[in-house]
Amino acid sequence: MNRSEVSHQPVFKPSQGIVRIAAVQYLLRAIEDWDGFESQVRFVMKAAGDYKPQFVMFPEIFTTQLLSFMDTRNLGAAVRQMDAFTQRYRDLFAELAAQWGVYIIGGSHPTMTDGKLMNTAYLFTPGKKVFTQDKIHLTRWEKEKWKGDPGHNLRVFDTPFGRIAILICYDIEFPELARKVSEMGADIIFVPSCTDDRQGFWRVRYCCHARAIENQVYVAVTGTVGNIAVEGLGLHFGQAAIITPSDFSFARDGIAAEGVLNMEQIVIADVDLAKLVSNRVNGTTIPLYDKRFDVYDNDVEVIAAG
Repeated sequence: MNRSEVSHQPVFKPSQGIVRIAAVQYLLRAIEDWDGFESQVRFVMKAAGDYKPQFVMFPEIFTTQLLSFMDTRNLGAAVRQMDAFTQRYRDLFAELAAQWGVYIIGGSHPTMTDGKLMNTAYLFTPGKKVFTQDKIHLTRWEKEKWKGDPGHNLRVFDTPFGRIAILICYDIEFPELARKVSEMGADIIFVPSCTDDRQGFWRVRYCCHARAIENQVYVAVTGTVGNIAVEGLGLHFGQAAIITPSDFSFARDGIAAEGVLNMEQIVIADVDLAKLVSNRVNGTTIPLYDKRFDVYDNDVEVIAAG
């Protein structure tokens, strides 16, 4: 075994037990002020919290609902001005995570960090701790319209309900990212998303299934629905789902639960972490362990075949 094999071997912590995930299909509707946003968030959390999940996930950039009462004639400037709400957003979700005793993946929120505009996902714990994961790969819209900045580092988070990671929307379309966090022992990958059309939605959704199969992990995805009269936010195509590996121990089609397309809804499913442990060793295929590091470290040969 060479050094690269050793450094890439999957790292697993023993994960056992049933975990309940609630994924929110959040409806973007026009609001008049911060109070309108807070009222809707509290309503959603009450609905989700009553089912006693361990994790609740909101969609990517769902806080852009705040733009419905802001001056958006200069869209790039308006998105940066959303950072003025960052502390109120953090305080609200930290309070809700503690109130309901859950881990909240608070979607993502445009956040100014060292003068840069980041698309940042927030993880709120029941103990009122706050952690972040920046989006690594930006879409053309984020780069060209928002003039956003990409993140550079991946994180995994240890919780009493398994080791988790957050890959924001477009990031799930890059297999290397999911493989890296899976090799670090992630049990669940959360994918807050925001897609405006059907093809964008299916790009993300199909990649979620692929990542669950490739890495023998659970993948939870959700997106925004509805619309507001702001450039780029007038159309959304969204659906939440909790996705499993495709094998005998799991749902036949790899879907533990999914919502109704484009409706305000909360999708809830229980996933069994012990099944992942077994599947990684005893599954019909075991791609997380079967990866040929000796081959992947080799250069690709280019052959002139006439």
